[in-house]
Amino acid sequence: MNLSKFPRRKYSHGPTPIEKLTRLSAALGGPDIYIKRDDLLGVAGGGNKIRKLEFLMADAIDLGADTIITCGAPQSNHCRLTLAVSNKEGLPCHLVLKGNYDKNASGNNLLFELLGVEGIVSVAGDADLNAEMGKLADELRKKGRKPYIIPLGGTNEIGTLGYISCAQEIMQQTFEMGINIEHVVVTSGSGGTHSGLLSGFRTMNSDIPVTGISIYHEAEQQTAAVHAHSRRVADKFKDFSYVPLEEVVVLDNYVGGGYAKPTDAMIEAVKLVAKTEAIFLDPVYTGKTMAGLIDLVLKGYFSFTKSLLFVHTGGSPALYNFTKEFLND
Repeated sequence: MNLSKFPRRKYSHGPTPIEKLTRLSAALGGPDIYIKRDDLLGVAGGGNKIRKLEFLMADAIDLGADTIITCGAPQSNHCRLTLAVSNKEGLPCHLVLKGNYDKNASGNNLLFELLGVEGIVSVAGDADLNAEMGKLADELRKKGRKPYIIPLGGTNEIGTLGYISCAQEIMQQTFEMGINIEHVVVTSGSGGTHSGLLSGFRTMNSDIPVTGISIYHEAEQQTAAVHAHSRRVADKFKDFSYVPLEEVVVLDNYVGGGYAKPTDAMIEAVKLVAKTEAIFLDPVYTGKTMAGLIDLVLKGYFSFTKSLLFVHTGGSPALYNFTKEFLND
């Protein structure tokens, strides 16, 4: 798997650590739990989107773009990191945010302002984000700009190269550490991280199963989306193996009331990991995914597993926008 032939910018230094969660593992009484610290990636608070953006920004620069456009929720980690790497490249960045945006709010909203976003467009909750980004791009072109659109979550074929490379990194690290990871648990949101890991492991002839914890869609819809995306990656690049549908596992038991809506289990999971391992999860993605992992361990889902890996995709700045939920016990 020769990833070096794909254009890439570098925003991180070396592989992110894999750490053993000794106290959490003991508290749950299940398999040994390890964590892949992609919350420590790169710039501006870190997070998994950096891996995708390394390939996406390289593509933007190769195409001569002078402006970046992307989209997300008002507290989007992806938007924060896209804005941050745009700054690193000296490119202005515009955000299309679904829902009300309050520049006086905390969390990522504050960081958007500190990073100096060039423009923010707020659209209705049911708006088509791709269409809205297209409209904005047309407006910028009329002004002589050359915009490059990065999709929601950085999830397209180019962005997914970031997590195909992460799968390779995990295999190399665990070999060097002498760890036999038997299962991987990851958030399944826009699908690029989940499908990238699946594609990467399968291309390297690894049979490590990956369980995705959905934080938005129902399992059937999310499974189909992740599978379809992995096929598009294989079709586009020809370097990577197809992922059979039966290998795409998505659980939707931990979504709660919907995207970014807190659950009691999420709050308890975030607190437990902070108290046992001094690691901060986030309330939208990794908190719910860890709540799922904890529940699955306690229910014996991993009863035949000696060691598993939790992929920490970052996002902890969003915690500061949920202070009431965490402090009102």
